Amino acid sequence: MTMTSVDFTSDFGKRALGRLESEQVVWLTTTSPNGTPQPSPVWFLWDDDAVLIFSQPNTPKLKGIGRNERVSLNFNATEHGGDIVILQGSAEIVGEDPPATSFPAYLTKYAGGFESLKMSPEAFAAEYSQLIRVSPDRLRGW
Repeated sequence: MTMTSVDFTSDFGKRALGRLESEQVVWLTTTSPNGTPQPSPVWFLWDDDAVLIFSQPNTPKLKGIGRNERVSLNFNATEHGGDIVILQGSAEIVGEDPPATSFPAYLTKYAGGFESLKMSPEAFAAEYSQLIRVSPDRLRGW
């Protein structure tokens, strides 16, 4: 994967980076076999220049990435359609290593989520064992 070419130094870029660092959920959009967009809400971690997502094995999103590495990520808009942030990039299925438990920031970020799922971080890492790395190369929004 290449490093991100997104400019996070502009006012809009800084706002987008703030959301990458603080939001709990991002929508990952892959495509179905016939090319239909398939958005999925996912937990994620912004890690230097990539978005890390942990998935259960054999999901439609993994199959979509296997067919087409190009994906988009977007955050929820405000009630009236403002604060739009959309990232486009390439996704790579890294595999089962490293597990979610290897990322202390991820464990801290989703501690409450693990509790709501009634799962330990270790159980989560075992069930959501497929790491996806998204390297964004385009940012748009308003």
